Amino acid sequence: MNWYPTSFRARRTLATGVVAALVCIGVSLLFLLFAGGKEADRSQALATGTWNRVVPLVRQGPLPSVLHDGKGVAIQVLDAHNQVVSATRQLVGKPPMATFRSTSEDVRAARVLCPPAGLKGCMTVVSYKIYQLDGVWLLYLAVPVIPWYGDTTALLLAIGVSLLVVTMMTAWAFRDLTKVLLPVNAIRMELAEITATGLHRRVPVPGKYEEIKCLAETANDTLDRLEGAYQQLRRFTSDASHDLRSPITAMRAQLEEALMYPRDTDWPKMTEAVLTGVERLQAIVTDLLALARLDAGAPLLRDATDLGRLVGAELSRRTYRVKIVKDLGRNVFICCDRLRIIRVLVNLLDNAERHATSQITVGVRADGQTATLEVLDDGAGIAVEHREMVFDRFTRLDASRDRDAGGTGLGLAIAREIAEAHDGTLTIEDSERGARFVLRLPVCDPPPAVDPDDFSETRSPSAGADDGEDRPRPPARESWTISNARGGGTS
Repeated sequence: MNWYPTSFRARRTLATGVVAALVCIGVSLLFLLFAGGKEADRSQALATGTWNRVVPLVRQGPLPSVLHDGKGVAIQVLDAHNQVVSATRQLVGKPPMATFRSTSEDVRAARVLCPPAGLKGCMTVVSYKIYQLDGVWLLYLAVPVIPWYGDTTALLLAIGVSLLVVTMMTAWAFRDLTKVLLPVNAIRMELAEITATGLHRRVPVPGKYEEIKCLAETANDTLDRLEGAYQQLRRFTSDASHDLRSPITAMRAQLEEALMYPRDTDWPKMTEAVLTGVERLQAIVTDLLALARLDAGAPLLRDATDLGRLVGAELSRRTYRVKIVKDLGRNVFICCDRLRIIRVLVNLLDNAERHATSQITVGVRADGQTATLEVLDDGAGIAVEHREMVFDRFTRLDASRDRDAGGTGLGLAIAREIAEAHDGTLTIEDSERGARFVLRLPVCDPPPAVDPDDFSETRSPSAGADDGEDRPRPPARESWTISNARGGGTS
């Protein structure tokens, strides 16, 4: 198959030419068969007309020795003794052109002789019986053999028209495909020149050819998403570098100052400050690892879980600086990875605690086939235009930076990623006061039996813990718990 071209244009052009040739061959064969039939009928009519003209002459007598040449028909008349008594000019003085005659029942007989006596080439010889008083006379007529295609003129006409049609169809297909592929080639060339430094460029959109227009628009939409993702990655990298560099720079300065003035350094205080920076670095790195796992689509260990009991167990395990109001419905079952759902709850609670004035309300209920978890604080709330922004990675509003300079800016991003991994949503909705975070997850059938200890024994991910791992928390550092809690993407 190496002879078959790989170019779409060449293949379509070749296919069009082949199809056109096959159609022309079929039509030409039908035409030539028709022409051959018509020519054969004409030859038969010529022979019949000659017979009608000569037989009366024979019966009237006497016959002239030389007969008029009837449109290329060779004629011989033989008497009852098989002697040539009359013939056309080319057969005068020559023996009979044939020796066969029709059977006793038939008046007419025909054969193809190559050649008849006294003539050249193959000819169809027809023998007629003429009954006279002295016996049976014979009339021989010789006409040219008619080929199946009729004549050379018909054959040349069929070949010429076929070549013309095939050439025109092939040229038309090549021209049309070339015009169609011009915008495709323009799209390909533009895509080949787009690099990371030129993601703003877009492929040209043709004004016609709806399919190629849709292709170009889809390519531009893809480039839009790619540019957005690349810009987000650049911002993410820049923010991550900045957030990692800041504590490292601070720790380096503290250590260098301590080494320069070792006697004047309060080593316990300096160690505590460096440890705080290390804890912040660990929180950022752990959050980045969690996001990487979520982006990679790490599998979830889904178990049927009563969401209300799971949330209640986590709330009873922790202490908060503000009042917690619980409205936890029971028998609201979801199929989830418990540790990751707890991770979402911890991030939302830490975020709410950071901004609440005096109270946090946590509610669980079933809305048809959806389980809903709400975390509502009585703080300043979040402006409508910022409600989606806070879920971006390393995004922290000014109010959040003022309240918590140690946040990672990844907590809410992680929470939303976990929600979407569970086929759910995490949004911020309207409330009379404060920020209202709403987690919605699909419900599932309850398990055969639920052990209450399943929730009390579930470990809660601490502020810097990765999914499934607890990060050690200093026992007597309440300030660390608040400043490094998940919720860096805070309101």
